[in-house]
Amino acid sequence: MDNDTANDFVIRIIPTVLAGVFDISKLAPGRNNVRDFQQGGMAQPTPDYNASILEDMFIEDHSAFLKNSLSGSKNFVEALLLLKVWARQRNSINGPDCLNGFIISIILAYLTTEGGGKRITGQMTGFQAFRVVIDFIAISSTLEKGIFMQPQSVGNVSLELVDEAARTLRYMNKCKDKGFEEVFMTRIDFPAKFDYHARIIPVGKDHMKPPNICMDKEHSRVYEKQVELLLSKGLGDRARLVRVLHRSIPANWHIDEGLECLGKVPLLVGILISDFEKAFRMIDVGPSADNKIESAKFRSFWGEKSELRRFKDGIIAETAVWECEHWEKHLIIKKIMEYTLRRHLSLSSQDISIVGDQLDFTLLQGGKDPIASTPTLLDALDVLSKCLRGVEDLPLRISSVQPLDSAFRHTSVFPPMPHPLATDKEKRQYSDILVPTCIQTLEVMIQLEGSGKWPIGEIAIEKTKSAFCLKIAERILYEKDKSLIKKQGLFGVLPVGNLQNTNCVLLEKDLLLRSQHSSMLNGLQGLHPVYGPTVRLAKRWICSHMFSGSLADEAVELLVAHLFVRPFPFSAPCSRVTGFLRFLRLVAYHDWALSPLVVDVNGDLTMKEEGQIMAQFIARRKDSRGESGANNTGPAMYIATPYDWESESWTSFSPDNLSLKRLIAYARSSAELLTRLVGGEVLEGWKSLFRTPLQCYDALILLHRDKLAYPSQILFNADIKQGSLPVTTQEASMDFFPYLSPLVIRKGFQEARNHLLVGFDPVKYFLHDLKTDMPKVFNIWHDAFGSEVIGLTWNKEAPFLKDAAQKRKRKEPDPTNFDVRNILEEVANVGTGLVKTVHLLKSPKYN
Repeated sequence: MDNDTANDFVIRIIPTVLAGVFDISKLAPGRNNVRDFQQGGMAQPTPDYNASILEDMFIEDHSAFLKNSLSGSKNFVEALLLLKVWARQRNSINGPDCLNGFIISIILAYLTTEGGGKRITGQMTGFQAFRVVIDFIAISSTLEKGIFMQPQSVGNVSLELVDEAARTLRYMNKCKDKGFEEVFMTRIDFPAKFDYHARIIPVGKDHMKPPNICMDKEHSRVYEKQVELLLSKGLGDRARLVRVLHRSIPANWHIDEGLECLGKVPLLVGILISDFEKAFRMIDVGPSADNKIESAKFRSFWGEKSELRRFKDGIIAETAVWECEHWEKHLIIKKIMEYTLRRHLSLSSQDISIVGDQLDFTLLQGGKDPIASTPTLLDALDVLSKCLRGVEDLPLRISSVQPLDSAFRHTSVFPPMPHPLATDKEKRQYSDILVPTCIQTLEVMIQLEGSGKWPIGEIAIEKTKSAFCLKIAERILYEKDKSLIKKQGLFGVLPVGNLQNTNCVLLEKDLLLRSQHSSMLNGLQGLHPVYGPTVRLAKRWICSHMFSGSLADEAVELLVAHLFVRPFPFSAPCSRVTGFLRFLRLVAYHDWALSPLVVDVNGDLTMKEEGQIMAQFIARRKDSRGESGANNTGPAMYIATPYDWESESWTSFSPDNLSLKRLIAYARSSAELLTRLVGGEVLEGWKSLFRTPLQCYDALILLHRDKLAYPSQILFNADIKQGSLPVTTQEASMDFFPYLSPLVIRKGFQEARNHLLVGFDPVKYFLHDLKTDMPKVFNIWHDAFGSEVIGLTWNKEAPFLKDAAQKRKRKEPDPTNFDVRNILEEVANVGTGLVKTVHLLKSPKYN
């Protein structure tokens, strides 16, 4: 036998005993067969040990029973294969407390017998038999007690597996004949499945050392159960599932590495959240003070966290309080787990690592999440809406005011915080704080009541809308407790410390699409509060790898929405880290070339309409292959919604195929790293998820940090390799600074307000000028959230590159009629005052 053939299979040698060696009655679940396993001098039952002896005794009888039960129909074999694939994809096979191939076979055989009600018959197809078994696992109470049959066998299924079966059954009932890939082809691994993850390092702890007596289970299994019960009690109704796993050896261990790693592998803990409101409440209310026994138990468990409180209804009860800021509520689960484990298992902080806040650094400004200002922002919107609807002396009354900006639907990476100068009176001195010069604008749509007297013609309509806006602004000037700033054609109202703006030149079609998009996602945010933080992480990741110009914010919001609307085979994510991991995998592994992504948040699309979307998608892809002679490839990233079947709104032109391939490569790399970080395989590297490699670009533009609109949003300093000499260097402009100077502030409140710039971003205007002055020369890659580096790659369609390639084909002299350095110097000139240096990393290729 050659080595290649030998590697294709494995021979297992299983030693057994004869069926009559031991008395079966002595191996019942309630009997003790390990004499040293006692508590208080009383022998304890050893059901696991007894079951293992029974399996060895009756292995031949079991094999004969399975053969007789399942050999009658080939459909039984097909059902068994489907069940094993389903269980393996969920890590529910061959685990110490999960299914294995033998138990799966026994359950299937049991359902063909009289004892199982003959629920499975030979006339059923393999898939029909599969559904019956899944239904049995999901809802049958038989498995809680165990399956007893002759020959003797006992099967039990964990709560986790029952949950998986129930979710699979619901999905199949909903999708009918669809969903094969989700049920059988999608891997449900530990990092992506659970909402919160922890790793416990028990090295050197007494509770992980095997005792001197024999037990019914392995000591590691006993410790798993201890941790599981402890966390279940601590979390209470916050968690619907607590899973603790301990591997005796690392997942990637090889026998050549020796046995030194045995016993040093940490425990992995996974938590599935039950309900958002329950999970992130700040107070756990215990028993009443009158119940002395239960109160004593509560105080014994929570220790110094327990305190007696009187509530408004007069009840006095024991409580455990988890104080935190509103934007830190997602860390309550982490605090409970840390406190419980440290108190009851005597673990140190170094022994516990819980995944929860490792990615929060990407969303903070000044050590605080700006999302905390959202309630104030919404209050400001409400004040503005009432003010606008109350404006009189207009030909048409304002019927509605709808917010369009992502800040109002909790998906803006950096929603605006109240500006220090956005008040109507000078109430404090501002010399001791940094006062931003630039004010972020937020778009709001004003809808007027209907009328048949609107002018005909696009220009006339636009001017009429502008006249309405001017009249509205004029009337607001007379409202008390408001103030108006008019700059650069935009109108801003600053009530209660926030700036709102309305822009009167947006196209009507764009307004309608954005209105539908905003309304749809506002409802999703209300249903899944984790949606907003997940979108913010996704947008931050997209921009940190310089894809700001390649993928619209609305497209990112739809990608994340898909994870919550159609989460199967998972449940909807209840933590931002898990949601972010699934987002990366969706981008990386969805088949964008052969399958559209349908995002139906409110369930508006019927099965027939989804079929029509698929037919349109296939037609566009066929056109891209030239089968119909057309040259209409359709969007590279096809995202269909109820209001946009053909993906024309947000991904029609971008990302293109080149940008999408690049995005997929980055997403795969980040998803693999994040999986290892969450799974505890590596401990460092969280920041690497958002640090983009700069050597992937042909040229780099380094900007003056103190000339950026929002320098506090920069994640990392530019890491340009040594030896990369700049082509050109320029001085910084003295006309703009991101913060008002103390000299301006000392001149007074009103003078400081006059220096504010509404909606100004120098990088945005620089990129616009660069694309206008040098079209088709570069592909530009940038970070919209404050990076000081812009990446350039040479565009293969650039005229000078195409001309050079043609000359080489004609074997003409090597092209030297242009100088790359001159081109990059021109780039610097376009950004005079903002550009610091330009670095050439790779010269363009001419072929």
